[in-house]
Amino acid sequence: MVDTFSVESRLHIREFDEGRDVKVVGKLERKCEIGTKKGVSIFTNMMADPSSRIRFYPLHVMLVAELLESKELVGVVRGCIKSLRTPSESLLKIGCILGLRVSPSHRRKGIGLKLVTSVEEWMLRNGAEYAFLATEKNNDASRNLFTNKCKYVSLSSLFIFVHPISFPAKQISKDIEIEKVNIDQAISLYRRTLMAKELYPLDMDSILKENLSLGTWVSYYKEGGLLNLQRKEESEDIITNEITSSWIIFSIWNTCEAYKLQLKKSQPLRFLHTTLNHARDKIFPCLRMSVSDSLCRPLGFLFLYGLHGEGENLGELMESIWRFTSRMGESLKDCTVVITELGFGDPLVNHIPQTASMSCIDDIWYTKRISSHSDEKDDELLIKRQIGNVFVDPRDF
Repeated sequence: MVDTFSVESRLHIREFDEGRDVKVVGKLERKCEIGTKKGVSIFTNMMADPSSRIRFYPLHVMLVAELLESKELVGVVRGCIKSLRTPSESLLKIGCILGLRVSPSHRRKGIGLKLVTSVEEWMLRNGAEYAFLATEKNNDASRNLFTNKCKYVSLSSLFIFVHPISFPAKQISKDIEIEKVNIDQAISLYRRTLMAKELYPLDMDSILKENLSLGTWVSYYKEGGLLNLQRKEESEDIITNEITSSWIIFSIWNTCEAYKLQLKKSQPLRFLHTTLNHARDKIFPCLRMSVSDSLCRPLGFLFLYGLHGEGENLGELMESIWRFTSRMGESLKDCTVVITELGFGDPLVNHIPQTASMSCIDDIWYTKRISSHSDEKDDELLIKRQIGNVFVDPRDF
């Protein structure tokens, strides 16, 4: 039985204080990743900045759970707010829950539930209509907390694809062109292609302009025609005058600059509840490295986002994108793998390269309405329940 009353009466939920909490939170998060048997574990190196995953959002918060008597920090949670649009042009203000941790010695005492409730209250005060989170399919503890105790419902199933960077990267077919577009061109293209998604962010321009976004490219067949991305007039949007029969647009996010993955001796590989908890347990097996070579070595990765394809011959184009990104990763310090995440209904799922070194992890998105301003019968998000084709925001990964 969970003893929530005694803990809650001795617990204080407050905002993270960067001046005094940085080292303590870092220690807490490392403690949360400790297993019970000997072996090797993998954890996130947050680069001494626990807020690195939420700084991209104007509205964000980091809450800590502190015991009143001892002042010990026993839990932490992050939250941010962003605006999304649906195909029906509905505007949704959503709060995202990221990085919930509770000290192993204080679990099953209601602290996690208290942190979730507190961050939901912060979201509601800041105008959010929904709360949202992601967790791996096999994380029974998280699923129990959010579905049974917090009343979240499944919103979408997704696939995380992880592929190690090969040295040297394989050559791209001579029949394929990969053309970089400038930010204005990328914004114009995404303004059109995002309409195919069932959920997408309103601030795509902000994402593309972040320092961690390395750029946007279009992959297409040379013989299919030229890709014309020129501006017709200064007052008009950039358009594609001529488009090839098959093409894919994609952008690359350099997470190496925000945080890295790192192995730690004496603990087993297991599902870890961290900012990247839903992907990291499968990254190490696909690296094809020996444990001795990997210990204490930071593992960075590139994240493919904004993937959208049109045409019938997308398989070879998708393979060229992975090779192109892998080649880019060769020049980045500590970059080890390339990762992307796609919804189960995204047509490009069927064109991911099927190689022995490609790993796939099941991910689940959950949501819950936290505001009571609209009739649930008209609730577009909850009525549909399973959304298949979504934009995966690199800031949340």
